[in-house]
Amino acid sequence: MTGTEQLTAQSSATTLLRFATAGSVDDGKSTLVGRLLHDSKSVLADQLEAVEAVSRRRGQEAPDLALLTDGLRAEREQGITIDVAYRYFATARRRFILADTPGHVQYTRNMVTGASTAELTVILVDARNGVVEQTRRHAALAALLRVPHVVLAVNKMDLVDFAEPVFAAIAAEFTAYATGLGVPEVTTIPISALTGDNVVEPAATMDWYGGPTVLEHLETVPTSPPLGGAPRADTGAAGHGRFPVQYVIRPRTAEHPDYRGYAGQIAAGAFRVGEEVTVLPSGHTSKVAGIDLLGRSVDLAWTPQSVTLLLEDDIDISRGDIVVPSGDAPTTTQDVEATVCHVADTPLVVGQRVLLKHTTRTVKAIVRGIPSRLVLDDLSQHPAPGQLVANDIGRVVVRTAEPLALDSYARSRRTGSFLLIDPADGTTLAAGMAGDAFTDTTTDEGRDL
Repeated sequence: MTGTEQLTAQSSATTLLRFATAGSVDDGKSTLVGRLLHDSKSVLADQLEAVEAVSRRRGQEAPDLALLTDGLRAEREQGITIDVAYRYFATARRRFILADTPGHVQYTRNMVTGASTAELTVILVDARNGVVEQTRRHAALAALLRVPHVVLAVNKMDLVDFAEPVFAAIAAEFTAYATGLGVPEVTTIPISALTGDNVVEPAATMDWYGGPTVLEHLETVPTSPPLGGAPRADTGAAGHGRFPVQYVIRPRTAEHPDYRGYAGQIAAGAFRVGEEVTVLPSGHTSKVAGIDLLGRSVDLAWTPQSVTLLLEDDIDISRGDIVVPSGDAPTTTQDVEATVCHVADTPLVVGQRVLLKHTTRTVKAIVRGIPSRLVLDDLSQHPAPGQLVANDIGRVVVRTAEPLALDSYARSRRTGSFLLIDPADGTTLAAGMAGDAFTDTTTDEGRDL
């Protein structure tokens, strides 16, 4: 077995899937998550006892599993999800990071936060109501965020007598809509989160359904290499190699007088010893002389390992620079056109000075234009809105003080995304997805930021 095959085998045994849940209010997201945790034996005894005690005080005969994820007091009192609840659990086949996101329209920004790093989104619908406006909104956001896998969980099938025609009609309508948005893969599963049908165990009540349960699908869906999978055994590649430098290590000790390493987490792809690389934005080239991983030297490292790269040449590299393969370098630019989701309570306006954080690099910038705002109800573009307010999604044009090595978000979700930050208090203003960035030379406007 080759070194690459050994590393691939080690990684496949501990693969990680990040996924998010979404849906309208009262569609049963928190109940589904609670059922998933409970039936997969991922709930501690004291947690379950606490949920049972609260449920008894409320006069409920069975434990309300939604309480396992609704952690805020306001959530428990109102019976809704407000914040993004993250849960970590594992089965024998895979590890999971789950983000239970809110369903209310005013918390759209929270759904964007939870799904931004997800490789799969579970969108719930109530079998009695079918596809509603918020269902379409969440499908549009999943398409916008380029989530590779979407699962439609048709919940509360017990309230429609487990009728196959009801499920089939909802599945056909949603699949057609999501496919039209460009969602690459849609899987539809009929479930009852309250009773546990088709969540972890197959349901005898729906013998007409021959597909996987929710957990079975989560355990077997392919993970996306740029977000954490091992490199392919044939090429050792896992997307476009990107290594943002986080820290420069210069011990200058008697034992290591000439050691100069560049530490950080590989954001995409893989790097090999001997590979020719380019440092951006300077454009200097060198070769990888060594890779240190967890105190040992390796010949190959990939996403999302944290490593220290050693280069053959002593060149000027600092935090925020990006090391990339010389044959696959993105174009550096100071003018960025992107889609952003505005998450702050204060509006984003044309002419506003901000900080733009891309990977480990933070630069001054100015909002030069807001060409349009996306109307999620019908996916139309509202031209020249003048500003973006909380939960708005729109196109912006940003000018940065220094050049950035931005990929398009379509090419790399990690190195194609960024944050806009208020320089006065450090508040996050918007989450951005770069696209159609173009190269320009530095002007006086850029220098004055």
